[in-house]
Amino acid sequence: MAMHLQLGVQPTSLAARRQAAPVASLSTRSAVARVRTVRVQLKKRGDANVARFKDNDKDLPEAERKVKDATGVPVPYPSVVSPESVPTAATTGAMQPPTPQESQAPDPAFINRRYLVFAGIVIGYTTFYLTRGSLTYSAPLMVADPSLGFNLTHIGMMTSIFPMAYGVSKFLAGVVSTAVSARLLLGLGLMATAAVNLAFGASSSLSIFCVLWGINGMLQGVGAPACANILTRWFAAKERGTYWGMWNIAHNLGGFLAPVIVGGCAKAFGWRWGMWAPGLIGCVIGLLILAAVRDKPTDLGFPPVDAPAAAAAPAQDAKPKSGGGNMMTALSSVVKLPSIWALAFTYFFIYVVRQGVTSWLVFYLMAEKGAADAGSAALTVSGLELGGLAGSTVAGFLSDKAIRGAKAGSGLVGKRIKVVMAYTVGMAVALAGLQAAPAEAKPLQWLAIAALGFTIYGPQMLIGLAGAELVSPGAVGASQGILGWIAYLGAANAGIPLANIVQNYGWSGFFTSLWGACGVALLLLATVANAQSFGQRQEAAAKQAA
Repeated sequence: MAMHLQLGVQPTSLAARRQAAPVASLSTRSAVARVRTVRVQLKKRGDANVARFKDNDKDLPEAERKVKDATGVPVPYPSVVSPESVPTAATTGAMQPPTPQESQAPDPAFINRRYLVFAGIVIGYTTFYLTRGSLTYSAPLMVADPSLGFNLTHIGMMTSIFPMAYGVSKFLAGVVSTAVSARLLLGLGLMATAAVNLAFGASSSLSIFCVLWGINGMLQGVGAPACANILTRWFAAKERGTYWGMWNIAHNLGGFLAPVIVGGCAKAFGWRWGMWAPGLIGCVIGLLILAAVRDKPTDLGFPPVDAPAAAAAPAQDAKPKSGGGNMMTALSSVVKLPSIWALAFTYFFIYVVRQGVTSWLVFYLMAEKGAADAGSAALTVSGLELGGLAGSTVAGFLSDKAIRGAKAGSGLVGKRIKVVMAYTVGMAVALAGLQAAPAEAKPLQWLAIAALGFTIYGPQMLIGLAGAELVSPGAVGASQGILGWIAYLGAANAGIPLANIVQNYGWSGFFTSLWGACGVALLLLATVANAQSFGQRQEAAAKQAA
């Protein structure tokens, strides 16, 4: 139970303080009496907090001697004027030293430059998605090109290599980003993946295609950690979540623009321009990022957005202190959690559906739904990313609402998992709706695909968040690495395996496989439907030890 003590206005002169001392002393004795009365009441009720009110009052005078007035000047004991409450965050806020940003008005030059940096990382990561999705929307025309002689299996080989390379790069990029300029990593990384697209468009050999697309997968992993480093340095903790959420739109914006730009260019000028167009755009955007973006405000003479002491404390708590030993300890603590593996393999099957949908829907619409060509099919598939944008936003809101309404003792991570389960059921329903949509009902097909995006991207976001909440702050990186690696193994299985299923069992076999993936995901999620967060488990262990 918290006691609240509100500081009054202190006499400024020594004589005035001595004159006020008897009154303050009476108030202090009254406050002590009240504390003892409350302590007795807590003992009778068996409240767990009674340990904080032991009969030993030896620390009370010391605490009183340390009380300061509103100016920060120590006040000699006795200093308490009003015993009604102890300082709260609201009453002591004026006593905290102001941060550089609070002590002065925002610098317009800083605000303008920060918006420029933010626009740079949003546009930059959106362009990463263009260079990532170029093969998906150029592939149908590659199959139709008689000079290549490709079939679905050849395309599946390339699309299977990419996620495996990307999964490895997610581990490596996080390490590299701690030692390399985030601006250089983002700008040069984007230009490198753009160059791969240009080289891909100029090639005609399957082996070269596979090598280039594997390199592209390795390069794609540098985008997210570079953007994360820039975001945390340009935006203070109190506003970072808002801007992080807005930056996340780049995922869906890039996914939405890829079928429009790549599919449109491939339809108008041939599949090679489906690769060259995002490559040229990537080169230009990469140069703009190098010119406009900076790693941190101090690079341009602006003060840091967070006070050094405030920024250092959470950083020390959130990562291992030093050395590879601590890293291995964090990794060991993660791999020992059965709930992490349940989420990881759930991610595997969710990514089978996600990659299966993004890689093969264009072919399905052309073969089964009467799409005239790859360009028109790509426009229908554009609903996937718009639905995903809404789905991830709503999923976060619903899971937060479920946690706020949770009963005491219920697993908070489990609340998010139940939202994922509901989304997974919706995913299966959306797949059925797409299959049942008539070939002439193009708007209905678009809505079914948008519903698929809604139900796919919600679980994709929440599973990662749940994995972070299951482990200690220092092990979050390890948990995300395991989840990401297993997820992209699932994405790899949406390449050749699904291609073989389509060729041997038709598109009905394709949909049956995706429904099976949804079913297995639900079974795995049921095992963690009541999972508690790391903080809850720590609190329960402390109570048990007491």
